[in-house]
Amino acid sequence: MTTLPPDQIYYVSPKQIKSWREDDSAVIVDVREQNEWDESHIPGAVLLPLSTFDPAAVPDPGDKHLVFHCRSGRRCGMASEKMVEAGYAGQIKRMEGGFLAWDAAGYDKENG
Repeated sequence: MTTLPPDQIYYVSPKQIKSWREDDSAVIVDVREQNEWDESHIPGAVLLPLSTFDPAAVPDPGDKHLVFHCRSGRRCGMASEKMVEAGYAGQIKRMEGGFLAWDAAGYDKENG
């Protein structure tokens, strides 16, 4: 397991991520599996399932926030660690409470 820099990976609320999404200042990566994505997902997010996660496939966020999310918060931590192990040096945000929290807040989602 990699020792992570103290301020490289941290939790961000769904409300903050919603705001970033609305002003197009975030790249949102969903690391759930295809069947979960098909059931419901955040519009505009990119699907990169943890089971086949390749850090090289993560879109370059440029000057945007790089946000990972999963169902409840565990898998996005693993994806974040894989990014760091692959040499990613930027900040990585994890959605606090995952998609469950996003859905509970009533934020936009789409199916299929």
